[in-house]
Amino acid sequence: MRTRSRRPERVAVVGSGAWGTTLAIVAARAGNDVTLYVRDPHQAAAMAGAGCNDRFLPGALFPPRLRVTSELGDACRDTALILLVVPSQTMRANARALTPFVGGAVIVSAAKGLERGTLKRMTEVAREELDAAGRGGRPVCALSGPNLAVEVAAGKPATTVLAGTDLAAAELARDLLMEPQFRCYTNEDVVGVEMGGALKNIIALGAGIGDGLGAGDNAKAAFLTRGIAEVARLGISAGADPLTFAGLAGLGDLVATCASPLSRNRFVGQELAKGRSLAEIQAGMTQVAEGIPTAEAARALGQREGVELPITEQMHAVLFEGKSPIAAIADLMRREAKHELAGLRRMADRA
Repeated sequence: MRTRSRRPERVAVVGSGAWGTTLAIVAARAGNDVTLYVRDPHQAAAMAGAGCNDRFLPGALFPPRLRVTSELGDACRDTALILLVVPSQTMRANARALTPFVGGAVIVSAAKGLERGTLKRMTEVAREELDAAGRGGRPVCALSGPNLAVEVAAGKPATTVLAGTDLAAAELARDLLMEPQFRCYTNEDVVGVEMGGALKNIIALGAGIGDGLGAGDNAKAAFLTRGIAEVARLGISAGADPLTFAGLAGLGDLVATCASPLSRNRFVGQELAKGRSLAEIQAGMTQVAEGIPTAEAARALGQREGVELPITEQMHAVLFEGKSPIAAIADLMRREAKHELAGLRRMADRA
């Protein structure tokens, strides 16, 4: 076990949405010299002048050790840790742009999603780009957990998981991000941590629909329970440790995202329940609800792997095929009766 270092390190955060800004604040609170990369120079100057991110995280002031830049090379110079906190569908482009500046840093993806088309997890996407640029020796970890940005930025107690097959790299990232109100755990199961973080957003869309329709607490409890079973089935088929889905990056993240009014994916579900179109809802949002593209990618992955995903199938139908939320719930309730652990026990035994 590493002893947590108190020596300040240089940390770069690529991605200036609410979660990227929050992680930059956390890393600075933990005593590091942090640079937040903001692609737009005008936005970077505005944030530096205001000392906060008024657009995505109003009221959360930057600690003294946090600075903002629009130069990616400047942000990543001599860093021990680089956090990639970008929308999942832009991960590849961002990782590719990052490759000339990686140096000796540990790379951590804090994005939660699956890439459309390739159906790859975010660390797989980042590693492909690093390999293509001849930087394949760098450790790539994943960060995921029940982390609502507004609460973390406000200093409310929270936990997360740093996952890496290179445990020393995950422990380094843990040590640099751990601070009194943000507790970090490590895990070698990158697949499970990433799949849990990505797939729970699909379940949160459905939970929002249930809340918007007034389905009740019995329905909510059942939906979350069947949801984590669905997440686990697809995750285990991809090589995940079944126990990961009982942890912070599985059940913990699912509960927070499906219950909180701060959840973007839950919000989208609630708005769908009101009869609003997906295009209309997205037009009014300033940030991405990752469950939307992930529903498409996860459905394709389930079909490829032969894994039954009834919730994902219904969410895909609501999002992309014009099915009504009420009809989707009705079809879930009318499914053929079966054993509660059907499919899951066999996969867990195989794992």
